[in-house]
Amino acid sequence: MQIAVASGKGGTGKTTIAAGIAAHLAERGESVVYLDCDVEEPNGHIFLKPAIERSDSVEVPVPSIDGDLCTLCGRCAEVCRYNALAAVRESVLVFPELCHGCGACSLACPESAIEERLRPIGVVEEGVAGRLRFVQGRMTVGEPRPTPIVRAVKQRAVGCEIAILDAPPGTSCPVVETLRGSDLVLLVTEPTPFGLADLRRAVAVVQELGLPAGVVVNRADIGNADVRGYCRDEGLEVFIEIPNDRAVAEAYARGRLPASVLPGYARTVERLVEAVAAAVTHPEGR
Repeated sequence: MQIAVASGKGGTGKTTIAAGIAAHLAERGESVVYLDCDVEEPNGHIFLKPAIERSDSVEVPVPSIDGDLCTLCGRCAEVCRYNALAAVRESVLVFPELCHGCGACSLACPESAIEERLRPIGVVEEGVAGRLRFVQGRMTVGEPRPTPIVRAVKQRAVGCEIAILDAPPGTSCPVVETLRGSDLVLLVTEPTPFGLADLRRAVAVVQELGLPAGVVVNRADIGNADVRGYCRDEGLEVFIEIPNDRAVAEAYARGRLPASVLPGYARTVERLVEAVAAAVTHPEGR
């Protein structure tokens, strides 16, 4: 079972909720892994405080040109959709950061002058936080393509019955890769004009992917945007509304999960887990 926690914008409390759900399930004895797919800026470790046990490089294939075989025909540059190759007067230039590793250039080369070599773009780190398995991706600074690292993080879910995926904010390619294949997408928002506008974008992505979804309204009393009315019109269930609470903000600022220090918030997480479980187990009745 894969539960993705996403949001159309940053700062909605997505990571706090994703990490809280994962920790709660682990404390109940469930076989669960927390996957931090926000590989450009992972922060779940701040709250879960895992002991990292292994770190593996994530590599992508890029072309290497054999100058002795290359005839400068330019066919490789013609087939590259990403402008990662440029045939100039005396050589073929390769721009590794633009390469998507599709292999089209190698297939198109009539002289078999292109060999693919692996280039590291980040790491996947794995460990434990109490009973919880923990996995996070970390992209090398300056790299432009997080999607292969997100894919590598998701592959580490093998062996656990439940995976909680903490998606990047927004609606770009790494978000789509994170959500793909999920049994349920939990969209975290807040009742402000910006929150509602970005929720609309996130819902559009989820609907395009054909995934079931529900909504969590965080800091439910800080704005006046009609999030509930929008969800009703779209047929989305609001699983829970969480009021604004200074104590929650203080726990967050100290790198603590609110449920670990606030008994009332622990009950909130428990009710959310129950709602999510019901939605996944009996989707036809929701």
